[in-house]
Amino acid sequence: QVQLVESGGGLVQAGGSLRLSCAASVSFFSLKTMGWYRQAPGKQRELVATITGGGTTSYADSVKGRFSISRDNAKNTVFLQMNSLKPEDTAVYYCYIYLLRDYWGQGTQVTVSS
Repeated sequence: QVQLVESGGGLVQAGGSLRLSCAASVSFFSLKTMGWYRQAPGKQRELVATITGGGTTSYADSVKGRFSISRDNAKNTVFLQMNSLKPEDTAVYYCYIYLLRDYWGQGTQVTVSS
């Protein structure tokens, strides 16, 4: 059974930083592409960043240069380091993996105050 558990969200002032973690109960984790999505109130869920099993990363234009995705395969965990946060980054952040279908974590709230 696939489980994704996010942590690390919270309230931060604009310009601050947060680090999100996602612990994954996934077989052969090191081989899997993992992703972070976010959904702001009244908006569609959007892709933030992905990381392949080999460590190749990709980012949404809106977060390039500010966010960094990484993984610790020994701990089956993927991270999202978020720096220079802006109020428009406020959203629920979800960990994601595709294994024949979409799997999502429960989400963690990130609120950036101006």
